[in-house]
Amino acid sequence: MQYINQYYVDSVNIDSVYDQAISSVLHNLDPHSAYATPAENKTMMESLNGAFEGVGIQFNIMNDTVMVISTISGGPAEKSGVRAGDRIVTVNGKSIIGTSNEQVFKLLRGKKGTKVKIGVIRPGFKDIYAYEITRNVIPTYTIDVAYMTDPHTGYIKMNEFGSTTVKEFQDAIYKLKKKGMTSMILDLRGNSGGFLDAAIGVCDEFLGKNQKIVSVEGLKVRPEIIYATHKGNFEKGKLVVLIDDFSASAAEIVAGAVQDNDRGMIVGRRSFGKGLVQRQFDLSDKSTIRLTTARYHTPSGRCIQRDYKNGTEAYYEEIYERLARGEMENIDSIKQDKSIAYKTVGGRTVYGGGGIMPDYFVPIHQGNDLDGYYMVANTAALVQFAFNYTNDHKTELKKQFPDAVTFRTKASFSDKELNQMLNYYTKLTGKKAPYLTANSKKELKLWIKALIGRNLYGNDAFYPVINETDETILKAKQVIKK
Repeated sequence: MQYINQYYVDSVNIDSVYDQAISSVLHNLDPHSAYATPAENKTMMESLNGAFEGVGIQFNIMNDTVMVISTISGGPAEKSGVRAGDRIVTVNGKSIIGTSNEQVFKLLRGKKGTKVKIGVIRPGFKDIYAYEITRNVIPTYTIDVAYMTDPHTGYIKMNEFGSTTVKEFQDAIYKLKKKGMTSMILDLRGNSGGFLDAAIGVCDEFLGKNQKIVSVEGLKVRPEIIYATHKGNFEKGKLVVLIDDFSASAAEIVAGAVQDNDRGMIVGRRSFGKGLVQRQFDLSDKSTIRLTTARYHTPSGRCIQRDYKNGTEAYYEEIYERLARGEMENIDSIKQDKSIAYKTVGGRTVYGGGGIMPDYFVPIHQGNDLDGYYMVANTAALVQFAFNYTNDHKTELKKQFPDAVTFRTKASFSDKELNQMLNYYTKLTGKKAPYLTANSKKELKLWIKALIGRNLYGNDAFYPVINETDETILKAKQVIKK
């Protein structure tokens, strides 16, 4: 750097060159070692430790394209219809292909009430979908909702593992046990991870003292086995953990500990496959290096880290390849190395080398009977209609349904509201409303109700409604009844 600064033919920003050099070195080590500038580091830690203003997404840049890893529950992006797996290609009408992390943060962050327009490409669809998002204060709770699905089964949805997760989880368990919970569904779908200590603390609520949670080892790291240390608040009772393709890292530690100890069943689709542990090194200018120092292993000894020998871009693109080769639709399409076999405490065979395989597979719905639903849902029409409808009818809705429970159990929306929404779709997109099958109509009505419920009463009204037809949750309930 000294020579560049002293002798290079043109003036350069030496700090920028320095940042790029470090990033390039780390980028070539593995997909999860990374450098963060002081601004980037501040931004990343805010989502786990404090409130901030923006759109509410977590992202990675792959092949010069911004991919949404997860949306923050209750945040503006999620409410606008942005989903995990979306690729953001434009911001305010300008291409952001080739944009840096710091530039993306600057474009998407902003004061509450300001607006930003993004264009996204969605896996499996050709069109670019446009969303106008109003920035807001991003909620930092890591548990989205906790409620009873029936008199005995509690449901808890956890969006990440942050500094407050264990306390939030303990409070949720306490609340639901008071309501009669003897079985639990823990939803970790879309949970991209977070703090290792938070994952350990969550596992400790399920597992008995001295049961193995996870082990960590690396070339320069002394092997460590971590056990449950205290009496948990839910060591008894049936447990089902839900995972999908975007459940990663700390979420996989929880799923692996539950599965390997035969404490409960895993339902859903194969998880992401991140089994690397990063240690953060703080530099003098408040930038940080997150360096992979070890691999974690599930209690049976599995390392569930996916192969990354073909580079970081190929590593992240593998998620889309799963969809292309039919893995998300058919369990027989999933490739597992049968030579990497391990045994659970109870003697069941499980495999390493690429995520957590669920005990019960639930395919992603790809049927033609929902084509019309997807055509509408992939635009902003559904979300914006629900927002406008809520504002126009808020007084009468609140009077008729004074709380979340009353709304989700008694509110219903008919063809009248559906047709109003379809007219709004045509107005917004300039396209004729698509043909709708009975299932598409049913799903759209359900989403109208759920979105209006969220506008009125937050997640306490949204998730119980949308979960009514969720095939993974329905499967979890079947497993609990066995």
